[in-house]
Amino acid sequence: MIITVASGKGGTGKTTVAVNLALTLENILSVQILDCDVEEPNAHLFLNPEFRYSDIVTLPVPAVDQGKCVGCGKCSEICAFNAIIVLGNKVVIFSELCHGCGGCSRFCPEEAIYENPKEIGVIEGGLAGKIAFIQGRLKIGNPLAPPVINAVKKRAKLPKLT
Repeated sequence: MIITVASGKGGTGKTTVAVNLALTLENILSVQILDCDVEEPNAHLFLNPEFRYSDIVTLPVPAVDQGKCVGCGKCSEICAFNAIIVLGNKVVIFSELCHGCGGCSRFCPEEAIYENPKEIGVIEGGLAGKIAFIQGRLKIGNPLAPPVINAVKKRAKLPKLT
């Protein structure tokens, strides 16, 4: 069974409800709690887990080999987030706007664009009593929470839904 506590104004008690459900069920069932409020996770304050691992979450962002680039603009055309533009024959990348889709590198006819991992957050996990605990924490100033949330979910041992 998966129980999700989500969607409410800040301060309404979502974390309190989730933590209390986990604590109530920990001696009856195998329980996991995933704190996906990656901008400000705080379930750890109530559960005080013993963290056993910490994994960095990265996003692939483009870089340009200016020696190979001919300034064709294909990279700029493909970018739906305006994270890459061509000024004259020079490519300018706004890595804070990049969503890591990889389209610019895939469609560059000169293979002048490659990707470097950019750290955007971390996931941490461990145990709080019998409760398996995983949380994500977005790096301050990073606007992209979904990749960190997805990393938390991927690390969880969730049953397959049929």
